[in-house]
Amino acid sequence: MIRAEGGLPVQNTAPTTAPTVPNATSKQWVPKHMKNPREQTLKISERGIVGPMDRFAREFEGLRKEKDEFFRTDLDSPIPPEQRSKFKGLNYFPAEEDYRVAGLMESFDEPQPVFIATSTGSRQSYLKYGVVRFEIASTKLHLVVYKSAEDPFARSLFIPFSDETSGRETYQAGRYLDIEEHGRDEYEIDFNMAYNPYCAYNDLYTCPIAPRENRLPIRILAGEKNYK
Repeated sequence: MIRAEGGLPVQNTAPTTAPTVPNATSKQWVPKHMKNPREQTLKISERGIVGPMDRFAREFEGLRKEKDEFFRTDLDSPIPPEQRSKFKGLNYFPAEEDYRVAGLMESFDEPQPVFIATSTGSRQSYLKYGVVRFEIASTKLHLVVYKSAEDPFARSLFIPFSDETSGRETYQAGRYLDIEEHGRDEYEIDFNMAYNPYCAYNDLYTCPIAPRENRLPIRILAGEKNYK
């Protein structure tokens, strides 16, 4: 059996066993747009006055529906082709502003090459970019941030993490966050955007497992839950 290298953000090829997906570069789902969900303007709707929290939740509702449609219909969906017609959508925690936090990045002077273990026993090469520090519910936390070793000049930063929900409400091997390098120390870390690696839906993919150093000692009740 040929195993596809996959799992966001290292999504190189689609599974070769799927008859409708040839050997081609596989794309991943990304939001088509990202409005400002923190907009404080109240508006009148059929339900009455909609406040900031409602607008925040409604923005994520739109993004999640968009992702469900990609998973249901796109040739590059990680959902096995024979299961897509019965796909009912992904499972999420309710979007909460408390899980969108300000982070302070401590970048390393020189990125450190490392290997991260994967779901199939192989290892994938990354660069340790730095450590981002933040607080949730007055608890001081930190996560190691990585870059792809294959494309060190890319601006995408990768945060694989696990927490006290891993193996219970959420995927046992951890979840991922992506942020974009912008040259400043301040970063927004939004756990509402935490997502599962592709191997959570299809074992033809090989996905990096969240390193032990990125295990958070609290429950992150935000982002994507277990698929089934």
